[in-house]
Amino acid sequence: MTDVRTTDARTLLLLDDDDVLASRLAKALTARGFEVTRAATAAEAIEAARADSPEYALVDLRLPDGHGLDVVAELHAIDATTRIVVLTGYGAIATAVESLRRGASDYLTKPVDADQVMTALTREAGGQEPTREFTVPSLARVEWEHIQRVMTECHGNISQAARVLGLHRRSLQRKLSKYPVSR
Repeated sequence: MTDVRTTDARTLLLLDDDDVLASRLAKALTARGFEVTRAATAAEAIEAARADSPEYALVDLRLPDGHGLDVVAELHAIDATTRIVVLTGYGAIATAVESLRRGASDYLTKPVDADQVMTALTREAGGQEPTREFTVPSLARVEWEHIQRVMTECHGNISQAARVLGLHRRSLQRKLSKYPVSR
């Protein structure tokens, strides 16, 4: 197999099991000058990093075969110079702190766009104030994220999620029909 890297291409390992998001981000980051290697599982990501340590890594926390925090620690152990950004749909201060402790340089909560990812990947260490991802989310945003978490745990069953949340089913449906609130 031939290696077709250009001299100025920056290597990026993209670990996310959401194929639609990973495809979208890979395409956008490739257009911005990255050579993207995709992985859908922790094992694939670690294997790829051992074969060719990337300059950058974008790591999802929830994975089918493990936890993204373990991958962050392993990537950091493989190459401490790899700039690792954690990406999650279930942001929490505790996981943000733990990811930074294990070697990540930034933490983003979904939904994100390619520009936010680029900023996090290319930001100089200590060069800027924290991004808006580190600001305290609004109460409405926290409620929406909690509802999404419960819906995931209930496998999309609205009736079951409404019982867990202590809401009437129609009230939950109204909340779900609203777009996610801004931070």
